[in-house]
Amino acid sequence: MTNWALGIDLGGTAVKIAVIDREEGMLAHERHPTRSEEGPDGVVSQIAALAFAFYSRFADRLGRERFCGMGLGAPGAVDSVRGMLSYPPNLPGWERFPLRERLLELLDSAHGMACPLHLDNDANAAAYGEAVFGAGKAFENFMLVTLGTGVGGGIILGRRLYRGPSGTAGEVGYMTVDYRGESEHAGIRGTVESLIGKKGIVSLGRTVYRGRPRSLWNEEVHGRDLCDLSPRTLEKAAHGGDAVAAEVWEAVGEVLGAGLAGVVALMDIRTFIIGGGVSGAGDLVFAPAYRRLKASTLPSMQEGLAIVPASLGNDAGVYGAAALCFSPVA
Repeated sequence: MTNWALGIDLGGTAVKIAVIDREEGMLAHERHPTRSEEGPDGVVSQIAALAFAFYSRFADRLGRERFCGMGLGAPGAVDSVRGMLSYPPNLPGWERFPLRERLLELLDSAHGMACPLHLDNDANAAAYGEAVFGAGKAFENFMLVTLGTGVGGGIILGRRLYRGPSGTAGEVGYMTVDYRGESEHAGIRGTVESLIGKKGIVSLGRTVYRGRPRSLWNEEVHGRDLCDLSPRTLEKAAHGGDAVAAEVWEAVGEVLGAGLAGVVALMDIRTFIIGGGVSGAGDLVFAPAYRRLKASTLPSMQEGLAIVPASLGNDAGVYGAAALCFSPVA
């Protein structure tokens, strides 16, 4: 039996927890609604209870002496050295919170459980999960980009996480690609996330459809007056031959490719692994993204350019959080 750890992915809507074996991968997994209405203390209590319950179920079977600890990926700015979480989106009332210290205290006082705890940004954890267990195993250097409600990123250099001096490296969603544009996120105009986060894609889709004759609208897919339009319905429509939906995805890919080209110029990273729910659109977004990436990159920087689909899906975060316990210097 090899080493094992608990991987936890904290989100605004759900807390995901898994038992990860270093060699065998995921052995168990659960998802629970985040008790965000209870504030930081309530969520920490929830995480502690889940962690203790999972540890108690598996410790004897897998070996207490082989338990490497817990890893936790959280949204927002994370200081992995001090264990601080700052201004996590979709978790109101947190601001600056000593997450690692509070969680360790509660595990000890309420459950009598003491273990190493590794804390990192959720996108960093997902990137490390892909590096150790997923599509990134074949690459020394890459950037993971997550496309979903928001747009996040994590950077792997030389098989190690690159966090930056303040722990905020890789936030590709905040890169500006249209500073004169109307879209805005977190008070910044024309960011990648404002344009191709979920809200941005829906807004773009409505704008494109409403600029066309209503006879082109597919109300069975997008709902009356486009009330049900979403990345998923746009994907379905495009695969069904809807040229307007395909045009929307072309525009989404263009924005993504432009953002990635900036990463190439700045970081000399040539491989991009794309995950998150919106990435399920596949080549609808990957193909135009690659075309724009190549067109926006100097010929001397084009060798090795690649856009690769992530392989761990929504489990990348828990895999990566656990992997931090196996390689805590990542």
